[in-house]
Amino acid sequence: MAGMRGSKEDDRTLSDSDLIRRCSKGESRAQELLYKRYFSFAMSICIRYTRDQYEAMEIVNDSYMKVLSGIKEFDVSGSFRSWYGKILVNSAIDNYRRNSKYVSHLQISDLEVAEMEEPLINAELSANEILSLFNSLPDNYRLTFNLYEIEGYSHEEIGRMLDISTSTSRSNLSRAKKMLRDLYRKNFNSERSGNEGV
Repeated sequence: MAGMRGSKEDDRTLSDSDLIRRCSKGESRAQELLYKRYFSFAMSICIRYTRDQYEAMEIVNDSYMKVLSGIKEFDVSGSFRSWYGKILVNSAIDNYRRNSKYVSHLQISDLEVAEMEEPLINAELSANEILSLFNSLPDNYRLTFNLYEIEGYSHEEIGRMLDISTSTSRSNLSRAKKMLRDLYRKNFNSERSGNEGV
């Protein structure tokens, strides 16, 4: 029994390829280790697409089940991190679709929003402060911002993924950036200015 469990040292020396091969054979210990190894990575993606960590956890777990069901087809010469990342993002989009009625509140005149040159967010903000800003965005803005600025998808790709037009994707991104700047000024600029005067 001790041999099956292995030591923590042995667990850390196993490569992703080793774990993936064992997972494809249905070894539960390897499945557990791979899940734990990539848990922080998975949560860091999912938390950007959700309102709270409980919803993010649901997406992480749903995504990992998809990983296990498709792991036999995974090419171990490729990057597991990239493959898993795409599954996480697609699961987050599926979750958004299930919970969204796709009601657009944009007027035609809203489609063109001027870009501002100042930095989007101050590098001094903590991770929690940044998450708080993003969580203040409407779901469709937050999703578009993540897909374009962080995941690197084009507006054409985002349009297909979310079943919206390319111009709506661009508008969502512009308005998300403007909202983030406004929220930053309102919630953090004033606080820091006040603290400097103390």
